[in-house]
Amino acid sequence: MERKDFETWLDNISVTFLSLTDLQKNETLDHLISLSGAVQLRHLSNNLETLLKRDFLKLLPLELSFYLLKWLDPQTLLTCCLVSKQWNKVISACTEVWQTACKNLGWQIDDSVQDALHWKKVYLKAILRMKQLEDHEAFETSSLIGHSARVYALYYKDGLLCTVFSVDYNDELDILVSGSADFTVKVWALSAGTCLNTLTGHTEWVTKVVLQKCKVKSLLHSPGDYILLSADKYEIKIWPIGREINCKCLKTLSVSEDRSICLQPRLHFDGKYIVCSSALGLYQWDFASYDILRVIKTPEIANLALLGFGDIFALLFDNHYLYIMDLRTESLISRWPLPEYRKSKRGSSFLAGEASWLNGLDGHNDTGLVFATSMPDHSIHLVLWKEHG
Repeated sequence: MERKDFETWLDNISVTFLSLTDLQKNETLDHLISLSGAVQLRHLSNNLETLLKRDFLKLLPLELSFYLLKWLDPQTLLTCCLVSKQWNKVISACTEVWQTACKNLGWQIDDSVQDALHWKKVYLKAILRMKQLEDHEAFETSSLIGHSARVYALYYKDGLLCTVFSVDYNDELDILVSGSADFTVKVWALSAGTCLNTLTGHTEWVTKVVLQKCKVKSLLHSPGDYILLSADKYEIKIWPIGREINCKCLKTLSVSEDRSICLQPRLHFDGKYIVCSSALGLYQWDFASYDILRVIKTPEIANLALLGFGDIFALLFDNHYLYIMDLRTESLISRWPLPEYRKSKRGSSFLAGEASWLNGLDGHNDTGLVFATSMPDHSIHLVLWKEHG
């Protein structure tokens, strides 16, 4: 057939083909395929692959590719990375996707990191650590041996573990504060070792003292003021320790006016919030207003005590296990078995180690000491973060 005649025939066929129903079009194509030889079938195969399997990540602008990728879950994205080197390169460079995935796992995000490929690596590290927590395999144990008599109290700060009773200190103020069984709090000159003042008002053993810089403003204090918190079995007292040594109690907090509810001998204060555990759950106070913000109840497990509290996680324990709670869902996500440690009604024989991870893991702060307690054989039992696999 001449070229001109072929083009006329093809135009007529095309007009007729477009007027057919979908079913008729399909029957027409099936008939044409049945009449085709190897050359025509190969031609169809090559062109159909191009038409039907378009690589949209390669064809779309990078900004549109990133927008589409945000709708996929991280596990699907990891699978997509296996499609080709080009897909892996584009998906790995989608910073917002991987940062969001890390945040959803309770991971801290440092926005100053500009490396496009950094956050996918962080996510892979994060998912491994969270899997270890879910499988109760994130920790390991060790022991410190050397005491010849019972260890009554432990204290941890700045990487050092000490066997002393309830104390805290501040180098800038040159002050050390200590709680005592005589219901008092003593303020000491750190460098001179002399007692500067004795604070009274407690009617039970002072089981915990915390010296911290205030981060919020109220009628009683301003940001930057140094605040001392002291706790006993029923009350938490707040003192403006940085203004004057001869200070008066600013406020007394409790969870029951008739003292029917006891506080557990642990206390958290970060300058913005006060957290303490009781038989009813975890109580969180706003330090600006002294109002109770929330009570986190743990009905499925009795007598949970507080060890540490952060923006994302809380560290709790009972007589048998160490627990990690996700504060966003108020659910327990991991636990670790504890030995028969020496019990202490005053809460001085066990403590938490490094606490920065409670505000969110970052791939670097999940190392070192998690928990320590004294044992009946006078040793100290340690729970440590296991190294990343």
